[in-house]
Amino acid sequence: QVQVVESGGGLVQPGGSLTLSCAATGGIFSINAMAWYRQAPGKQRELVASITDGGTPKYADSVKGRFTISRDNAKNTVYLQMSSLKPEDTAVYYCNTEGRRYNGPYITNFGSWGQGTQVTVSS
Repeated sequence: QVQVVESGGGLVQPGGSLTLSCAATGGIFSINAMAWYRQAPGKQRELVASITDGGTPKYADSVKGRFTISRDNAKNTVYLQMSSLKPEDTAVYYCNTEGRRYNGPYITNFGSWGQGTQVTVSS
């Protein structure tokens, strides 16, 4: 079973910066897309940023120019560098990974979510 663990959340003042990390472990053969989502209280989970295995990023309009997604394929890890943070960025941030994993004698597809990490932007 592939496990996904996020870290790096916390409390930061408006205008500040924070970097989130997400590592996937456990019988991984390959990882395709990696992505960050967030969910604020009372709102639906939304896609923040994603990155392909080739390193091509995509961003939600609300974070363009402020957030940067990157990945280390050797470590099966994805990062989200967040700057110029706003109170509306406050949410639980979730990591999602998709790829293929070893499953006994087979290689099968997987899609896994992390448990989430809280980001609070407040003075």
